[in-house]
Amino acid sequence: MPGLLTSGLATGSGGVVGVILGLVGGGGSILAVPLLTYVVGVSSPHVAIGTSALAVSVSAAGNLVSQWRAGNVKWRCAAVFSAAGILGALAGSAAAKAVDGQSLLALFGVVMLVVGGLMLRKRRGEGDPEVRLTKISAPVLLPWLLGIGFAVGLFSGFFGIGGGFLIVPGLMLATSMPLPMAIGTSLVAVSAFGAATAASYAVSGLIDWPVAGLFILGGVLGGLVGAGLGRRLSQHKRALTLTFAGLVILVGLYVVARGVLPLLGATT
Repeated sequence: MPGLLTSGLATGSGGVVGVILGLVGGGGSILAVPLLTYVVGVSSPHVAIGTSALAVSVSAAGNLVSQWRAGNVKWRCAAVFSAAGILGALAGSAAAKAVDGQSLLALFGVVMLVVGGLMLRKRRGEGDPEVRLTKISAPVLLPWLLGIGFAVGLFSGFFGIGGGFLIVPGLMLATSMPLPMAIGTSLVAVSAFGAATAASYAVSGLIDWPVAGLFILGGVLGGLVGAGLGRRLSQHKRALTLTFAGLVILVGLYVVARGVLPLLGATT
């Protein structure tokens, strides 16, 4: 079992991610790997990614219930997208385990910079709320759902993140569903991709289970706090998103620097 300090840091880090998820509705999980690596002190980048994937999967599954009740989950589209993405996530996680840990961190930092930049852009909310995967619509929807699902799953599995920032626009592109439904439906895929990635890392012994449990506990508690704050600050959601995007970019720069400097030292 981790010591008292490590336990507190793991729970607190999970709480930070949970609060952010409650406030801005997504994206917070991308901070999980840096928090586990640089705050909690998980020694291996691969263990941090495996542990993060497990926490992200459980968090998404927990948030899915409220979206389902609100009628924002297109289950048939989610099932096809997730099935293709699970294959991609397994392939991506296998590839990531073959990459040097420091190189992986440097690449992860670059991804954070891209994600932060994408979050600065305003999402469009229009779409077709009546879209459904049926025998009639399948010839049009299936190729898009399978292709985009696999690609996003591959990316998610490689970096051990939920990939919601790609899944949401991916679902909108594949099906033309509106933003609220894409967000709700994306949680099915985030949970599935995270579970597949975590399973791959677990087989290789690359998950710190006690830390994962504490991180998830903190995430649940932080999510409750974040949801309450989110309701109070709902009129300032765009400002919150922009602030978080700036934080992601700053942390991304730090992660890139921490990942690249050891590599430069090794070449001199």
